[in-house]
This record gives sequence, structure tokens and C-alpha cells, in this order.
Amino acid sequence: MTQITAILVMFVLYGVLPAAGLYLGYRGIKKVTAPKMLAYKAMPQLGYIPEKSLPVDVKAALTQINEKGEKLRLIYGDTNNDGKIDDSDAVNETYITIQNLMDKHVPQAVADYRRLHDLDVGDGALADNTKIKHSDVTGKEALLDILGTINTQFDELLNASYHQDGQKLLVTNRYLQQRFDNPNVDIDTQLFDHADEVETIKKLADDTVSKDMR
Repeated sequence: MTQITAILVMFVLYGVLPAAGLYLGYRGIKKVTAPKMLAYKAMPQLGYIPEKSLPVDVKAALTQINEKGEKLRLIYGDTNNDGKIDDSDAVNETYITIQNLMDKHVPQAVADYRRLHDLDVGDGALADNTKIKHSDVTGKEALLDILGTINTQFDELLNASYHQDGQKLLVTNRYLQQRFDNPNVDIDTQLFDHADEVETIKKLADDTVSKDMR
């Protein structure tokens, strides 16, 4: 082994490897000790929030809103049922309201609460235990009231969507049964009050029959 080779080996053994070990150890410790961050996929404007900065019931409410809001966006935003929301969809006022709640009102409410929380130099109990002046609620209770109102509204929208889609299934089933049992009967006057519903269901049934005959 030449002198240069020996110097290189010594440099690697006593210089590079210990430095690499120290760096990897520092990264590992930093990763273990770093605070766990919360992220809500359907509400990216919330950003990453340290888990310990929000009470358990607030985190639970945000998780529910995140899941329900994501479903409602597709229900009311994906009007052509292609699995995505884009310029080809004709969004309505309900979709815009859902979007505003998740993109603006919820992030703003959480940010306001966190500012109250950060005012306390102790453990953050100020926002959780101190009543807001001229009111009978704490900062935490005020935030929970907002999230509860949104959660309730989302539940009502999901429930309405369930019954609306359920009625479509019932209408489709009645039409198909009548068509297959009595193919010569005028369904328009017997089953439906609205012409647009008739055309939609008839087209669906006709397409189904055509495919079966093939």
C-alpha cells in the first residue's frame, strides 16, 4: 500500500465515516423529536398544523368536515360524472358554497383560534378556558360552534343527495318494470309528471335494451 493510498483510507475511516454517522444520527433524532403535523387533503389552505396545537375534539371535527366535504365536492361539482371536476362541469351555487366553506371559512376560523391559543405564554389554556368578552363562550367553544354548524350542513346535504339519487333509482326501476311487462303501454302518462324525467329514463332503458339485444 502506497503512502497516498494509506492517507486516503485513513481519511475515509476517521473523517468521512464519522461525519456521515453524525449527520445521519442528527437527521434521525430530528425526525423522531419533530412535532407530528396534521394535514387535511380536501382543505389544503389549512396547511400543516402541529398536532398538539389543536384539541382532540377540534381535530375530530376537522377530520369529519374534510371527509364529508371531499364527497360533497364530487357530488355537486362533478356534474358530468367523469370522476373529476373541471371546466366541462356546470357547477351550481351549492358547490360554490361548499368550496367557500372549505377554502375560506374553515381555515380562517382555525387560524383565528390558533392566534388565541398562541397568546397564552403557558400551555394554551387561555383559548380553552377563558370566556370571550361580551359572550358566554371560550375561543375553543366558538371554533367548535363554527365547525359544528358546517358539519350539520354537510350532513343535510349528504342526506338530501342520498334521497335524491334514491328516487332516481326508484323511478328507473318503475319504468323498466312497466316497459318490460307492458311494452306497448304509453309510460309517459302513467308514471311521470315531468317530461324531462321521462326522456332521461326512457333513453337509459332504451340503451339498456339495445345492448341486451346485441
